[in-house]
Formats: sequence, C-alpha cells, structure tokens
Amino acid sequence: MAVPDYQSLMLPVLRLAATGIRRVPEVAEVIADEFALTPEDRAALLPSGTQRLLPNRVHWARTYLMKAGLLSSPARGQFTITPTGRDLLAFNPATITRTMLEQYPSFVSFVGNKPDGTGEQATMSVTAAATVTENQTPEERIEAAHTELMSELRSDLLDQILQQSPAFFEQLIVDLLVAMGYGGSHEDAAKRLGGTGDGGVDGVINEDRLGLDRIYVQAKRYASHVSVGRPDIQAFVGSLVGHGSSKGVFVTTSSFSTPAVEFVRHLSQRVILIDGATLADLMIEHGVGVRVSRAVEIKKIDLDFFDPG
Repeated sequence: MAVPDYQSLMLPVLRLAATGIRRVPEVAEVIADEFALTPEDRAALLPSGTQRLLPNRVHWARTYLMKAGLLSSPARGQFTITPTGRDLLAFNPATITRTMLEQYPSFVSFVGNKPDGTGEQATMSVTAAATVTENQTPEERIEAAHTELMSELRSDLLDQILQQSPAFFEQLIVDLLVAMGYGGSHEDAAKRLGGTGDGGVDGVINEDRLGLDRIYVQAKRYASHVSVGRPDIQAFVGSLVGHGSSKGVFVTTSSFSTPAVEFVRHLSQRVILIDGATLADLMIEHGVGVRVSRAVEIKKIDLDFFDPG
C-alpha cells in the first residue's frame, strides 16, 4: 500500500506515544511495519528528494497532535502523550483528523497563526479556511502552506530556545543584534552583553560601529504562559536611568502584559519590547538559528516574449 497521509497517521502516533517516550524515526519504523509498507514505500522521498516521505508525515502528525495539546515534549526530539491525549484515546476514536483537532483552542491558535486566537470566532475562521481550500488556486494554496510552515517554524524556534541555557539565550540576542547591524563587531557585542551583570541590565551594545550611543538590553527566557509584567519593565527603566541611558530593548520568549505595554507608551525613554513572536520573526528575517531547507522557484509565461508586436 502507499504511504498513509498524515491524518491517517495521527491515531497510530498518539497510540504509540501512550506507551512511553518516543522519537519520530522509531515511530516511523513501527508504523511502517503496522501498515505493511513495502521497501519501496519506506524509501519513498518527498518531491524535493531531501527527506523520506513517511518520517516527514509522522513528523507533521506529531506536530499537529502536539499543537492540540495531545502530546508534549519532555526533551529535544522526544514526545509522549498528555492527559488530554489519553482522554481522547479513552473514547476509542476510529481515526483522528485535522477537523477533530479544531475542538482544542491551542490547535486553532496554531493554524490561525494568532497567539491569542481562541474561542468560537477563531474556530469558525479555521473551519471556513478548510472549506475554501479546494476552491483556491495553486498559488493561493502555496501561500497558505507557506503561512502554516512559518507558524510551525516560529513555534519550533521558541521551543528550542526554552530548552537551552540562559547563557545561550544571551548569546542568541548578541547574534541577532549583530545580524541587525548593531554592535560594531561580534566580538565587541559578545564582550559587552552579559558583562555588566548589575542594576537589572543583562548587557549593553553599541548602537553603531563608533559607539556614539548605547542600547541596554534585558533578556527574559520565560515559558509562553508566563508574561512579563509592568514591574519588570519599571525595574528595567530604573536601570536605564541609573546608567544615564535613554534607550533599551527588553526581549522575552513569552509575551508582555497589557499594563507593561501601556507603561512603555508613556515613557520619556525609548524602550522597545520584543516578545516571543517578534523574536522568532526577527530570527527568521535575519537568518539567526535558521537555514534554507528548500527553495521553490515558480515560473510563468513571459507574454512579452511571445508578443509579435
């Protein structure tokens, strides 16, 4: 038989995760045996030729289950079932589909690419999007797929950051700021960031190559459910005043509370807040922690070439 689509794989993946901590490669092998796939099916590649088809589909099945809260990741590259996942298995479903996952707000938020996209309105938007997919042009489907891939990349970036050490996070901020054109040189930026260690400031970096002005940095590596509040921002602003500076960047892997955002708007100092979603976008834009996996070139007819006039 042919390699099952990712939706057909979601229930087998969830069942295997219920037996312990799993990894994609081993799960792919078990599923290949379960579905009695031929050697040709097991060796089948994506159209790009860069990856085997079955592990790729197992990966996406795991991703969707994880975004719905049915799986969790205890360590890098590992996954296991959650209590919510066990609750679903208790109903003994015949299959698990993407439509079924829309009952979970976290999944709706993921596919809608909205950090706060919960509730009936968001669910309706996802359902409507699924309904019109078959009526989309090929170009529209490519755009939709790109949006979904970018959402997954942002989520994966933040997950990877949370699994690293605080020192790694500080170094990541160095790399990002330098990639954005700050710091003069990477060596200078790395030496300064994390070198002060006082007054609630994690580091300082030159705004330009000559060091005519400085930007003070605070970096907080928080889980997504822990937001940065106004007291944290107030403490950081106090540190800026103590250093005689009027510019600061506060970076977090999570989010900022509404009072924190409102507080910054009325400051005489220039304080930029970079939340997890913005951090991931900046990393992608400036090539920090990411690489090009595949480039797709789409060509169209050159009508001018065929114009006899």
